[in-house]
Amino acid sequence: MGSLKLPTSGLVYFDSQAVIYSVETHAEYWSLLEPVWQAAEAGAVEIVSSDLLLLEALVGPLRSGDQELVTAYEQLVKSPEMRLLPITEAVLRKAARLRADLPALRTPDAIHGATALLAGCDLFVTNDFGFRQVPGLPLVVLRDHLRRGA
Repeated sequence: MGSLKLPTSGLVYFDSQAVIYSVETHAEYWSLLEPVWQAAEAGAVEIVSSDLLLLEALVGPLRSGDQELVTAYEQLVKSPEMRLLPITEAVLRKAARLRADLPALRTPDAIHGATALLAGCDLFVTNDFGFRQVPGLPLVVLRDHLRRGA
């Protein structure tokens, strides 16, 4: 297994899966994600996501009654290494355009894609192949790195 090629500076967008894998230190993906967090701690990059992340990340722990995990997610989104970007009217308009152009793209994914594009992110980290259809998204699919060892 290799590592992710990180930009030397700028914004790295984590979709909900990447954040969930990070908080829960997923055995398969943590080795790819940990260096990104280290780069953020060093101030080399900033990890961002949409406000939508909080909703998506909290559903599982709330459903299972895991208050410790709820707290871990809430602490992460308030940490200096991560910043949530608001769902603005511009984001919603861009997401609507993405959904109109790419009917298979789900609304939450359109919001993530639109947020990243409008913020000018240098890297978009996900494990969802569906984002490949979003033009202009500087995409990294974690499973690709596991398969290739790249």
